[in-house]
Amino acid sequence: MKKKQLIGIIVTGVVIIAIGVTGILSNIVAGYFSRDMEDSSMLRDFFSNHDDFTQELPADDFIGVLNIVGEIGPVSSASLTSSDAYNHNMYLDYIEEMEHSDANKGILLYVDSPGGTVYEADELYLKLMEYKKETNRPIWAYFASEACSGGYYIAMAADQIYANRNCWTGSIGVIVSLINCKDLYDKLGIKEIDITSGKNKSMGSAGLDLTEEQRDILQSLVDETYDQFVGVVCEGRGMEESSVRALADGRIYSAEQALKVGLIDKISPLEKAKQEFADTFDAGGEIQFYAPESDVMSFWTSLLSGIENLMPKSDTELAADIVENKGNGVLKYYAK
Repeated sequence: MKKKQLIGIIVTGVVIIAIGVTGILSNIVAGYFSRDMEDSSMLRDFFSNHDDFTQELPADDFIGVLNIVGEIGPVSSASLTSSDAYNHNMYLDYIEEMEHSDANKGILLYVDSPGGTVYEADELYLKLMEYKKETNRPIWAYFASEACSGGYYIAMAADQIYANRNCWTGSIGVIVSLINCKDLYDKLGIKEIDITSGKNKSMGSAGLDLTEEQRDILQSLVDETYDQFVGVVCEGRGMEESSVRALADGRIYSAEQALKVGLIDKISPLEKAKQEFADTFDAGGEIQFYAPESDVMSFWTSLLSGIENLMPKSDTELAADIVENKGNGVLKYYAK
């Protein structure tokens, strides 16, 4: 038997075994959740990007916990194979359900994020502001290891902001990252040709240099979005615009620094912050903190991220990841 044939047989066997193990794990997990549910609606929710998240909320008084963890962005199936478990659509639906729940008394934002896309950060912020307007209930925020840029932006809906003493926060600003591969293309003899309807239609393409006009166009978009960020901080923190702009040069602040300049309200451990939030309510007993997504999400992310980490990326895949995700030209509230 030839060496290549032998290798092919071994690879095929490994694939078959992997598929079998995956099937067994899937059945175990499905059985685990089916014991507590009449159907698999929650599993379908998780595998359909959480477009129709529904969960029976507590009948007793509760504070809803929203875990803003990982990079903020649109939901995709990739979020299920990442340890960063931000789930945008599910969070929007969760806030909507709490808005209509008489048992819900407020929201705690647990933020541990470097930020993310402008669109999603602003959409979640506006949803939280709608919740406050419709319910007149409080929102508090707790910053864990980091609450930067888009993570800080979302927290501007909070009435009180507590932070861990080792937290990094701030990074108030906007960034657009592009990857220019023109020199590499030239070395390889590759030339990008774009047929466009206008001279600026292909701006930002990896094989072309930006013109000064195109650079000015992108800068105008960044500046406009930056002004929006400054306005949100002014409203959320009750600060003058000049004061915010002096702080908002993109830098990161420690918890102590952030406290001194008014970007947060208090430095505290998480449990103490939760207790002080609970103490503001006269609930006639203990009030619970409820995050319905956490148990299911943590199980799946741990399982699937572990499987993903066993499969190393090739140099080509790593290069493609850099171009697609780090230099895609999307406006971001993000700490590099």
